[in-house]
Amino acid sequence: MDSGRIRTPRTAHRGRPGARTAPRGARVAALAAAALLATVVPSAQALAAPVPRIDLTVLVVDDGGSAVGAITAELKGSGVPYRRIDLNDPDRPVLDPAFLSDTVDGRPRAKYQGVVLPHESAFGPDSAEHTALQAYERTFGIPQVDAYTWSHPGVGLDYTNEGGWSGVLDGTTAGVTAAGKAGPFQYLAGALTFEDNDPSIAESYGYAGRPRAGYTSYLDIPVQGGTRASLVGEYTADGRRELVVTFAYNQYQRQFRALARGIVEWLTQGVHLGQSRNYLSVHVDDVFAPDARWDTGLNCTPGDFDCVGDDGEGANPIRMTVADAQYAAAWQKSAGFTLDMVYNGGQGEQWKTEHGGADALTDRLVADRAQYRWINHTYTHPFLGCVQDNAVVPWQCAQDATGKTLWVSRAELSAQIRDNHNWAVRKGISVDRTELVTGEHSGLKTLPQQPADNPNLAGALADNGVKWTGSDNSREPQQRSVGAARTVPRHPMNVYYNVGTAAEMTDEYNWIYTSRADGGSGICESNPASTCLPAPLPTSTGYADHIVPQEARTALSHVLGNDPRPHYVHQSNLAEERLLYPVLDRVLADYRGLFAPSAPLVNPAQKDVGTELSRRTAWDQALAAGQVTAYRIGTAVTVKAPAGVTAPVTAPEGTRKRLLLGTTAFGTPYAGTRSAWTSPELLQTSVTLTLPTA
Repeated sequence: MDSGRIRTPRTAHRGRPGARTAPRGARVAALAAAALLATVVPSAQALAAPVPRIDLTVLVVDDGGSAVGAITAELKGSGVPYRRIDLNDPDRPVLDPAFLSDTVDGRPRAKYQGVVLPHESAFGPDSAEHTALQAYERTFGIPQVDAYTWSHPGVGLDYTNEGGWSGVLDGTTAGVTAAGKAGPFQYLAGALTFEDNDPSIAESYGYAGRPRAGYTSYLDIPVQGGTRASLVGEYTADGRRELVVTFAYNQYQRQFRALARGIVEWLTQGVHLGQSRNYLSVHVDDVFAPDARWDTGLNCTPGDFDCVGDDGEGANPIRMTVADAQYAAAWQKSAGFTLDMVYNGGQGEQWKTEHGGADALTDRLVADRAQYRWINHTYTHPFLGCVQDNAVVPWQCAQDATGKTLWVSRAELSAQIRDNHNWAVRKGISVDRTELVTGEHSGLKTLPQQPADNPNLAGALADNGVKWTGSDNSREPQQRSVGAARTVPRHPMNVYYNVGTAAEMTDEYNWIYTSRADGGSGICESNPASTCLPAPLPTSTGYADHIVPQEARTALSHVLGNDPRPHYVHQSNLAEERLLYPVLDRVLADYRGLFAPSAPLVNPAQKDVGTELSRRTAWDQALAAGQVTAYRIGTAVTVKAPAGVTAPVTAPEGTRKRLLLGTTAFGTPYAGTRSAWTSPELLQTSVTLTLPTA
């Protein structure tokens, strides 16, 4: 069930307006910082010093609240290095001038390019640490994010009873202001609706305030009287810049996920290690094969080992038709989205043999082959792990007379991969031999029955040049090695392989997600990772009204989470009532309603996902080992990483990368910035970028 709920964190202040006092000293308005590279006017002392070095690391001061946790998750997920200070740790370091800055080679060094605080006075407004941090930010022009605070003059806002508003934001539609669109949130389309997944629970609370001098609003909502009040904005005063957020959130909520990129870009002034994209790819497994059908009377799938009472034949299977294939091609064109067809050529040949030697579906899909991407799913989709003993339920791995596990042989594994690839080549289908998804992800370990990979799998993958093999993200979310190959975890979508109609889908969903008292299996009661429905869904409306919105929301959360892992469904979901399309249509519509054209969906191939995950792992390891050095001096950015490790870097439009001779444009454009995985050029030991001066 949904994990995006949030209760008001301990940093929320629901007391009367004025419960806090504004920080002391006069507030001087500075220039509005619409551009991400805007800098704070340095002190006279700083003007006399050499141009400082700013290390590309973020300082995170954590009080354990969900707001700081959300920003930290965004930094970690996109590869931005950070140092976390736990306010609840009595042995934590003290923030003093020596902790924040020093001198390197005669040049002043700021150790952190940005600071994340739970709220504007996390150390206490009169504390030495508060004073030291503000002096540091003024001296080096370091931005500060106030992760969650309330509306009051200390952050450049009027109290909420002075033309503002406070309360539950669930279902509220906020707007990105002109300054937000010109600045850190330029990648958003303009409207942002707060989630309301459960009407019985308050999921997000906020304080919308009227801006004072020095405050520039980036996100606001309409309030009484026909005016608007701010929820996110920049407060510039006393030679410092703060991004002020006045609503509660966690890392899973859509409103935060949409804003997260802009928060990081503002915090780092658009120059940072790490990069982020919005990815969506959908693998359609079992193409050319039929899929068994759920039996609404037996509450199981005939042909499965645990389906007691059926004849084992799996009558009336689900298989696409020519009309379904034509619809798929037309849908792709209208949706602007490409599906990955994960195919079993041998299953198609078997179907043809059993149906008079003709197969119009295969003919149609092959004729339209250039409109899809294709991935090898083995020739006939057998189980490729241990030899299964089906005499018991659940099945177990068969053993020989000495008690050793019996495994599907390397020869059989290799033949399944090779024959399917060759079948596609003969049909003129363009298929990359480095990509594979075995049937049911078999060959990989399958708990609890098969706790280890088939020892013959790695050799068979090598025999066929396979470098990337699909795995089930619900079982193994992390990429790992299988011999010389690596896994590509895939998200299973909750649109079942064994249903062709909405009524069948809802019936099976009810069986899984309702209690025994309500006629369900009770799995949801015994599985701590699951939650039972309060009542069975109506089979006539449950799919459209409940399952589609929920599955679309889950898929979109992956998209907005910088998660490149593919989603997978089955060819049955393109057949009969074509259950997949309402989910994908909802995902695409919601996405395009949130984002401007500058942030298009990235639709990666399986090998590209594998490469991305491998690079992230190497990068995270290098960061954890302290092997990365990166800093900015004026308009020059230097990045040093271990040999063989490519670095993710994000920078503004107009950034140039230094070559051995001359420069070239850096990176590729996305969401208003440029980014890339990059490494030193020939005869260089570091990456050097030159930022635009404007």
